[in-house]
Amino acid sequence: MLDKNGIAKRIAQEVEDGYYVNLGIGIPTLVANYVRDDISVEFQSENGILGMGPFPVEGEEDADLINAGKQTITALPGASFFDSATSFGMIRGKHVDLTILGAMEVAQNGDIANWKIPGKMVKGMGGAMDLVASAENIIVAMMHTNRAGASKLLEQCTLPLTGVGCVKKIVTNLAVLEVTKEGFLLLERAPGVSVEEIKSATAGTLIVNGDVPEMNIA
Repeated sequence: MLDKNGIAKRIAQEVEDGYYVNLGIGIPTLVANYVRDDISVEFQSENGILGMGPFPVEGEEDADLINAGKQTITALPGASFFDSATSFGMIRGKHVDLTILGAMEVAQNGDIANWKIPGKMVKGMGGAMDLVASAENIIVAMMHTNRAGASKLLEQCTLPLTGVGCVKKIVTNLAVLEVTKEGFLLLERAPGVSVEEIKSATAGTLIVNGDVPEMNIA
């Protein structure tokens, strides 16, 4: 089973040379720490930076450099800063190759709910709606179940939707899954996790074709 850093390490394998990548709040922000050194990637944050680097070393934080989740970040050589209008122009203009988001629920048809829990105070959907509506490739990083042990991979989302039919792949603490017309296709298992464990933790349709390999996140 993976922890949050393990999920980020696995997702980092999906990032290709030359990509422009938007990292959502939570687990996705960790992905920048694990991208291979031999590729060039530009990380974008919707609050107005292109060229984010890994999180700063403790004691070397700059309070003026933050991501959309208000965490301190680093800026790589050549990074640029701009207003949110320009940032969302990049997003809505489909200039981002990959969006990595967290989620509270994902449906087997690719619907995503990641912004509101009924009864909880929230400021609004933020940039999530723009990101899921504009990106061609969306990967979700999340835990397979919630704190009560209930599946977050569902036949249909129960929470208010952020986007419809947009998620392409999901990486959880248990598995890597691809969204298909038939349901969640199991691609890889987390180390030490069985297919039966993944089945029992998945409320939506889970498709298993033959032997499913373990993730390699070394």
